[in-house]
Amino acid sequence: MTTMLGPGAGAGPAPRPGVGRGRSDIAPVRRPQARGHRDPRPNPASNPHRTPTPTPAAAPGPVIPVTFDGTRHAWLVLGYRELHYVLSSPEIFTSDPRNRARRENIPADWAPLPGLGRRPSLLHTDSEDHQRRYQAVNDVLGEVDVFLLRARAEAITDSVIDDFAGLGSADLVASFAHQVPALVLASLCGPDDLDATQIAEDLVDLVDIGADAARGHRQLVARLRDLLDIRLDEPPTEDIISGLIDHPAELTDDEIVEDLAVTLGFGMRTVAGWIGNSLRLLLTDGSFALELSGGRRSVMQALTRVLWEDTPLQITAGRWATRDIQLGGQRIRAGEMVALGLAAANSDPRVRRDHASGPPAGCGAASAHNHRPGPIQQGAGHHAGNAADADADADADGTVTTSGPNSAHLSFGHGAHRCPFPAQEIAEVITRTAVEVLLDRLPNVRLAVPAGALAWRRTAWNRALTALPVRFSPV
Repeated sequence: MTTMLGPGAGAGPAPRPGVGRGRSDIAPVRRPQARGHRDPRPNPASNPHRTPTPTPAAAPGPVIPVTFDGTRHAWLVLGYRELHYVLSSPEIFTSDPRNRARRENIPADWAPLPGLGRRPSLLHTDSEDHQRRYQAVNDVLGEVDVFLLRARAEAITDSVIDDFAGLGSADLVASFAHQVPALVLASLCGPDDLDATQIAEDLVDLVDIGADAARGHRQLVARLRDLLDIRLDEPPTEDIISGLIDHPAELTDDEIVEDLAVTLGFGMRTVAGWIGNSLRLLLTDGSFALELSGGRRSVMQALTRVLWEDTPLQITAGRWATRDIQLGGQRIRAGEMVALGLAAANSDPRVRRDHASGPPAGCGAASAHNHRPGPIQQGAGHHAGNAADADADADADGTVTTSGPNSAHLSFGHGAHRCPFPAQEIAEVITRTAVEVLLDRLPNVRLAVPAGALAWRRTAWNRALTALPVRFSPV
C-alpha cells in the first residue's frame, strides 16, 4: 500500500546547502538515462555554425536519493514541509534501525555519526519507551539552574581566554569554540574536576568526523559508566547523573549511560559549531559588527541568524520508513533509510521569503563593549527548532522570515525526537555567554586571514570551520 502525501507535490525548491559541494561522505545518486531516450539538446558536432544554448542545472527536489560513504543508500529530505512531516510522523518514519530493509552493517560507532548504529539509547526508540526516557532527560536538564550555569559558563570562558589572551593571536575553533562547551557540559556530570576534564577531552574528540569521533564516543560511554557506578555508591549530588538515577522513570544503568552519551555528544557538536559559526559571522559581516557595536543589533540576533543560515548540524541520519510512502515526488519503500536535511530545510525558498543564497559577505572586525551576560532573555533556546510554532512566525502564504526573533527553524529538530527545550536553553546559555565574554575581553579581535581563506570541514554532516585564526591586542 502506498500512502500519498500532499506537501511533496509541485516543483522542487532551489539548490540547497549540504548536498554535494565537494563533500565526499554524502553524494547524490545519478539516475541512469532511460534506454531509447533522445537528448533534446543541440549537438554542436552536427551543426558547427550553431551555438548551443546552455542548459541550466536542474534544482534538486525536496527529496533526493543519496549514498553515504559510497555504499549506504538513503533518501535525503531537503524541503521544509517534507522534513516537518517526517519529524512529525514517527509511526511512518521510525528511529529504530531494526526496521531497515537491508541488514547493512552499520556499526554502533560508525565514524560519521557515532551512535547511529544499533545502541540502546533513546535516539533509537519510539512510542512509550521513548517518551519515558525522553521525559527523564527533559526533567533532569530542566532542573539545571540557568543563572548558576551562566555564572559557571562565564568563569570557564574567562579561564579559557586567559590561556591565550596574552599572545595576541589564537585559533578560536581549537582554543575556544571546542574548549568552552566541552568544559561546561562536562561540569554538569558532577564536581569531580578530574572526571570533568577527561569527559571534556572525549567531547572534543566527538567534534571531528572520523576515527577520533568513534574513539571519543567509546571513551565517553566508558567514563560515564564509571561515574554512574560511583554515584550509585554515594549520597545523591547536584548533577545530571544523580538526577537520572533518582528519576521516577527508573532508568536502567545502560539507559542512563547511553542517553547521557547521546545528549552530551549532540550538545557538544551543536554548541561548538554554534559558537564558531557565530564568531565567523561577527568577524566577517562588517555591517552586522557595526550595528552590534552601535547597539542596533544584539549577539542573540547573530546566534539566531546562524541557526537559520549556518546551523551546526546540517544533516542527521537515522529514520526508516515503516511502509511504502510517496514523499516529495519520490517513492520511498518500507525499510529504506531517510536522512534529515536540517540546513536545506531552513533555506527552503518555499518558506523563506528573505532567503538569499550564499554566506554573509563583507569583512570587518567585531567591536563591542559591555557584552557581559545580563538577566535571562527569551531567545533561540526557549522554543527554537519547534516547528509546531512555525505558524506564529509564518505569513498567510506559509512563508517565514528571519528578521527579529523568528525561531521557526528546524535546527533543533521537531516532534517526539526534538532536542529537549531545557537542552536548547543550556546550549543558548553556553553559546551566548562564550560569545559575549570573548567580545568583552577582546574588543578589537579581528581575522588574521582573509575571510575567503577560512575553510569548512569537508563533511556534509556538520557545518563547522577547521580553524578561525584571529589577532587582537594582548591583555
